Amino acid sequence: MAKSNDTLKILFFGDLVGKPGRLAVRKYLQKKYSNVSSDYLTFVIANVENASHGFGLTEKNYNELSEYGIDCMTSGNHIFDKKEIFNYIENAEKLVRPLNYPVGTAGVGSRVFELKDGVKVAVINLLGRVFMSPIDSQWSVIKNEVNRLKEITQIIIIDFHAEATAEKICFAKYCSELGVSAFIGTHTHVQTADEQVINNMGYITDAGFCGAQDSVIGMEYKTSLNRFTTAIPERYDVADGDVVQINAVEIEIDSKSGHTVAIKRIFMLDNNKEKENEN
Repeated sequence: MAKSNDTLKILFFGDLVGKPGRLAVRKYLQKKYSNVSSDYLTFVIANVENASHGFGLTEKNYNELSEYGIDCMTSGNHIFDKKEIFNYIENAEKLVRPLNYPVGTAGVGSRVFELKDGVKVAVINLLGRVFMSPIDSQWSVIKNEVNRLKEITQIIIIDFHAEATAEKICFAKYCSELGVSAFIGTHTHVQTADEQVINNMGYITDAGFCGAQDSVIGMEYKTSLNRFTTAIPERYDVADGDVVQINAVEIEIDSKSGHTVAIKRIFMLDNNKEKENEN
């Protein structure tokens, strides 16, 4: 059996969508992950850019997710949708926004987290550019950032928030050559079945999403239908319902070399009938 200082287990949740996604993750962590073998160090990451009613992240929800046991929160192109984020992002020690926002943007694009036994984990968040809003190039910043972090730790996790699968795969192969430990794609909310190890780096094109199962990638069907059939802008609403889905990835990393030794997709449906006065 592996010793705790040899193997690090990363649990990465795909995009949390609104209250159903938040409660689904809470329930999963309480019932499925609270008794993980002590033979492993564990580190929990969740993409939270859609966690507050589908768009952005409030400070209340940031604190709530922290209490659930999430160690790091990554994001994407919706992270600044809730303007109150500018009131707390500089003090949000678990939150990472995309690194390739222009210089001077509030927040940070990478963080290093220290676990027990002196193990350190670096997390980088980046945005893609194909079919996305204009943003600085991820290619121009990633090499220097990985090299900087390699001076601190061999364990480097990337959340690449992007639309195009080809861009994700190509960028992942490049990152594997830089010595990245794991590369998880997010943004499409559709889990892909291509989890694999590339040059000792754990990889999946998209982790999927956590939220209402009867939905259009977490959003209410009727609103989505109206937008597609009329081309008239209409505010999306987060879908509700008793059945939620959990999309996640579990990755085992050798804590000394930083190499992925195993990767597993998680897709689970569950009843979620908790009623709470939360937004």
